[in-house]
Amino acid sequence: MNGVELFLLGRALMKIGEDALPEPPGGAARYAGSTRTVLVVASDIAAHPDTAVGEIAARTGLPQSQVSTAVARLKEAGSVLTDTDPTDRRRMLVRQAPQPSARVTEIRATDVTEALAAALGTTDPVRLREVSAALETLARAFAHRP
Repeated sequence: MNGVELFLLGRALMKIGEDALPEPPGGAARYAGSTRTVLVVASDIAAHPDTAVGEIAARTGLPQSQVSTAVARLKEAGSVLTDTDPTDRRRMLVRQAPQPSARVTEIRATDVTEALAAALGTTDPVRLREVSAALETLARAFAHRP
């Protein structure tokens, strides 16, 4: 595998992940690109608690406006909490909520089998188990990496 193939695989896996996510509440449209942004921001917040929006933007390479929007969505969903920075009252610090929200719990419990079957073009249970096992191996290998 070369770098291009790895990049394309990553893109394909992101698409499968997006397809597996449950529909947003209230009949809202799927978020596509912004889903990735929210997930990137959420994972950065998990790795860097009590962090400012500007710091998240610097670490992720996302525009500050997109980070602010993602933080607002995460806050609305009950996934993060914000507080004014005591050392600089102009900044907000963001951290994960102590308990996962109902939406986060729903998303984490979502099975990817249907989206994986659609991407593979098969419902063969042996093939699905094989690919799922390979994905679980990769997930464990990269679980503690940024």
